[in-house]
Amino acid sequence: MTKNVTDEPEIPDMGDILNTTPLESECSLGQPSQETDPSLARIAELETELNKQIEQTNKFRDELLRKAADFENFRKQKERETMMASSRALENIIRELLPVVDDVKRLLQHAPLTSEISNEARPYIEGVDLVKKNLEKWLAEKGVNPIESKGMKLDVNFHEAISQVDHPESAPDTIIDEYQTGYLLGEKVIRHAKVIVAR
Repeated sequence: MTKNVTDEPEIPDMGDILNTTPLESECSLGQPSQETDPSLARIAELETELNKQIEQTNKFRDELLRKAADFENFRKQKERETMMASSRALENIIRELLPVVDDVKRLLQHAPLTSEISNEARPYIEGVDLVKKNLEKWLAEKGVNPIESKGMKLDVNFHEAISQVDHPESAPDTIIDEYQTGYLLGEKVIRHAKVIVAR
């Protein structure tokens, strides 16, 4: 029995095989492309979004750090201003109180000697002395100290010469008497001592 030519299997043409597109080839080999696999496209999209979020997070972090630094500087500035305002207020109170201290000291300087004080006047003198001691204690607690003057060399940073007198026993510019006590608040002069110096 003879075989019929039409019964033979059909051999594909080589041109058809070579003209097959890469997409068709990949699909035929079981390797899905990015265009055909939506999960790969989604991953690329998510990576792009992640990079954007990281960039935005870094931007917000830098802004937060700047704001925190600005706030810290603002807080320190306000603390300094508060301390300066408090210091100025204390200084003003002390300046206003010093004339009272001067008057109390003058009163005691002109008080009679202890032996000459009558029994009626004694409580008043002792009361004034107690007021003076309390004022001096309060000033010392606030950091206020009198400026040393008598017997010292004149220093324009601390003393103000209101008069010069001949004083053979003292060197020139030596303070021989104090007219008004000067005071320091810490290291700051809040009132110069008014003094009389040797010519």
